Amino acid sequence: MVPLAPGTLLVAEPPMADPHFRRAVVLLCEHTTEGSFGLVLNRPCEFRLTEVATVELPFDTVLGFGGPVQLDTLHFLHPFGDLIDGALPVVDDVWWGGAFESLLEGIGGGWIDAARMRFFLGYSGWGEGQLDEEIDEGSWIVLPATQRLVYAASDDTLWRTVLRELGGDYALLSTFPDDPRMN
Repeated sequence: MVPLAPGTLLVAEPPMADPHFRRAVVLLCEHTTEGSFGLVLNRPCEFRLTEVATVELPFDTVLGFGGPVQLDTLHFLHPFGDLIDGALPVVDDVWWGGAFESLLEGIGGGWIDAARMRFFLGYSGWGEGQLDEEIDEGSWIVLPATQRLVYAASDDTLWRTVLRELGGDYALLSTFPDDPRMN
């Protein structure tokens, strides 16, 4: 089994009933003995960045739904590393967060391309031992993340893509309709 750590993907098993995580692909950004933090990669939400920002921005983008926790928080993933002060490495060429002022300075200076970033409202969080329990119960498939998957399509096609790439029974599951009763 792939150990839980930053840079791990959590892929919802097909029978997942929780609507926040049904067919979700979550990038784990932080995992400690106290809990875990991740961002749902394949749930666009109805808001654009300029609609929720408290400052005027020189760019705009559709936001992703990072998860059901603290929906009033903004998170971002990017490939710019230390160009954004306080950014934390997640996996090769994928960094999480950093100082928003540093981000704006980089965009204004031309050394950061906002089009290469992903922004999210809210996050996915688990308390101490909670994620381990969910994995033991069979709720999640755990695998290493790649930059390609993190920056891939931000809709349901990502879930299907990951299952197809896993092959075997997972590839077959990727073809199932959203509601198997409609098959």
